[in-house]
Amino acid sequence: MKATVSGPDGKPVPLHMGSHGIGVSRLIGAIIEANHDDKGIIWPESVAPYKVGIVNLKQGGDDTDVVCEQLYNGLALCGLDPLYDDRNERAGAKFASMDLIGCPWRITVGPRGLKNGMVELTCRRTGESEEMSPEAALERCTQIYSGV
Repeated sequence: MKATVSGPDGKPVPLHMGSHGIGVSRLIGAIIEANHDDKGIIWPESVAPYKVGIVNLKQGGDDTDVVCEQLYNGLALCGLDPLYDDRNERAGAKFASMDLIGCPWRITVGPRGLKNGMVELTCRRTGESEEMSPEAALERCTQIYSGV
């Protein structure tokens, strides 16, 4: 190619360059390409920027706000970086956003479930949901990530 650059003395020096390996930006693109569906990203647990998403179905509700804050703080104390959706949006919009972002796990907190002491834990990859107590959801998430 006869490409040159100016050396310290101002004279042309042949350009030598090499690139080996995969940079972070290429790696992220490859992960997303291999882990997505028509709703958005499905981050593998080991590389997810947010490990768990928390969806508050009744923002401003005394019970839902308290449980969401407890879950957020508990997950953060365990070293898991949660994403808390506390926007005043419809449930469908919140679920769509979480799917698009691709948190591997979602905890949904709503007033109806809390009447029975339950929240919903959903796996982004499979879509399977399970109702359990907030404490059990916290414990389950820490178990999931203990080996990751």
